[in-house]
Formats: sequence, structure tokens, C-alpha cells
Amino acid sequence: MAGVEIDSGLDEGLIWHFGNPVTEARALASGEGVVDLRNREVVEISGADRLDWLHNLTTQHMAQLAPGEATTALILSPTGHIEHVLHGVDDGESFLAWTEPGRAAALIEFLERMRFATRVEVARREDLRVVWAGHKVPLDPQWRVRDSDLGGVEAFVPVGAEVEPTVGTWAFDALRVAAGVPRIFVDTDHKTIPNEIGLVGTHLNKGCYRGQETVARVHTLGRPPRRLVQLHLDGSLSQLPEVGAPLEYNGRTVGFVGTSARHHELGPIALALLKRNVPVDAEVLAGGIAASQEVLVDPDVGLHVRPVLS
Repeated sequence: MAGVEIDSGLDEGLIWHFGNPVTEARALASGEGVVDLRNREVVEISGADRLDWLHNLTTQHMAQLAPGEATTALILSPTGHIEHVLHGVDDGESFLAWTEPGRAAALIEFLERMRFATRVEVARREDLRVVWAGHKVPLDPQWRVRDSDLGGVEAFVPVGAEVEPTVGTWAFDALRVAAGVPRIFVDTDHKTIPNEIGLVGTHLNKGCYRGQETVARVHTLGRPPRRLVQLHLDGSLSQLPEVGAPLEYNGRTVGFVGTSARHHELGPIALALLKRNVPVDAEVLAGGIAASQEVLVDPDVGLHVRPVLS
């Protein structure tokens, strides 16, 4: 069956569903299913100095990264705000990573400025696209893959390769939101610091990196300005809040909604960033829709609590 495409927004052109999102969601849960993520942009970093160089630039331990080991690295501003993200894997010769749609050019520009005399080359790989596949799905052994935060793998697939998607973003986003995994630049904004989303990709015992002072200070104090939450939305309504919709509490705006989705078991859910001083048991309005909170980032200690995938 032909899939229904998303007709607007960041993921325009991706398949939303193939007719039965519940069946697709169950396929994902059982380790089956392939999701087309071709709008993710792929960057390759090669050269003998690449891992030491990335170690110095990013929030992630990279110097001793083993071939085949998946990693997520953030590049922060001097004040600790998230500017770039790389979801990558090294094969012993090059580091291949994907970033969000429309973000590769700025990422490459930044990396090129930071090369100096290092033996590093940075290139956009428009000949590759990204697919997510369940762990039971057989893949071409020549494709480079990285373990996904959602189980299964993300595969870097040649654009012309035959790989048939069977699950749309409806079920895939629902899986991600239920797992409490934020999508950088969708569930975050230009002011987001790693502490607010649970220090994803950030290591506090690592050496110096740009923006580290902010991350360390907020972690020591234990009180991020905002916190990532999972919202359980009023299921009696047919609509979902749009990305960026305001979160309101007691008549004032206290944050914004990121991804929302309909989960086959949990019902309508969403990820959101809201001010840390909003009580964790308070009901909020997400784009005008009543919602309760599930804590993902503790407002007092800044530690990330992520649901465990079965």
C-alpha cells in the first residue's frame, strides 16, 4: 500500500503512515519495520586526527571511540546553548553522522573554521540517506549502521539502494516520545542547554569543551532553568498541539510543545520544555489542550530519567 505523505513542515515528504499506524507501532515494538528518514542530512569527517579533533570540539568522549560504537555529540555555544548535533558512528577510517534537516551546511561551515592544521576533512554526503530499521530486519552488511536510542539501528544507505519503508513517522514519533527521547531543534530551541534535556550527549567528566562552564555550573547547582517533560494530553479531543505551541499554567506562558503524537497504548502524548518552577503535578495547557506531566528531568537535581524500552 502506498503511504500517506506529510504535506508540510520540517518532515514534508516523509511517509506519515501506511494506513494502519497501530499495526505499524506494534511492528516497531516487536523489532520489525523500516522507517524512511531521508530528510536527515549526512556528514562525513575523515582524516587521521578526526576523533581527537571531535573530542576537543564536542561534549562527547570521542578520542577512544571504537569502530561501530554509536555516539551522539553536541556542539555548544560559548554560553552552553546547543548549536549543532551529530548522531554518528566511526568505522576506523571516517566518522559518519546525521544531523537534522537544513542543519548540515551550518555544521560544516563551523567545522571547517575549526580545522586549522589538523589532518581532517569534512564533507556532505548527499549520496547517502538514513533509514531506521528494527533489530530483526536484515540489512546489507556493507551499509554502515549505528545503534538507535529507540532500539534497532539507523543505517546510512546509498540513495539508490532498494530498501522498502514499512512504517511511517506517526508510529516512529510516538515510539520516540513515549521513550522520552528529544529531537534536537524540534523539542529544543536556540536557548536550550544540555541540562534541560537530561544532558543528552554530554559528559561531565570530560575535559574542556566550549560551553562546559555553563553545563557544569547548572549541574552543580542542580536546577536547570527549564526541564523536558512528557505530556499526557486530553484524549477526548481529536487535535494535537502543533510544534512550538505555548504551554500555559495559571494564565501565563511557561514553555512550549515539541513533538506530539498518538501512541497506540498511551494515547495522545507530547514532549515539551517548561520552566523548572512549575509544580511537577500541575496540569498545564498545551496549545489549549489540557495535559498532565510525566517527569523526565528532575527540577531539583537535573538528572535525566528515561523510560526503559522493553
